[in-house]
Amino acid sequence: LVKLVEFGGGSVQAGGSLRLSCTASGISFEDKDMGWYRQTPGNGCEMVSTISSDGTAVYTDSVKGRFTISHADDKNVVYLQMNSLKPEDSAKYFCAADRLRYRDCEADEEIFTYWGQGTRVAVSS
Repeated sequence: LVKLVEFGGGSVQAGGSLRLSCTASGISFEDKDMGWYRQTPGNGCEMVSTISSDGTAVYTDSVKGRFTISHADDKNVVYLQMNSLKPEDSAKYFCAADRLRYRDCEADEEIFTYWGQGTRVAVSS
């Protein structure tokens, strides 16, 4: 049974920092693509950042330069360092593992197989 667990959410003032961690059981992160997503009531589920097994990281435009994704394979942990937080970063953040890419007509799509339960981040102005 694969289980992902997120840690590190909480409340912080604008401009502050948080580091989210995601640990796993039943799966090794070593050769898997990983990701962080966030969800808000009004905006649905949004990709925040992904990291490929070769270390290539991608970020959504709104967090570029502020967030950093990394992983420690020997600890089976993936991190999301969040700096200069803004109120619009408030959301429930989810860790995701094992990305699958597929083609949908003319569009390249991707989906992650495993998800954590999420951790809440609240940024006050």
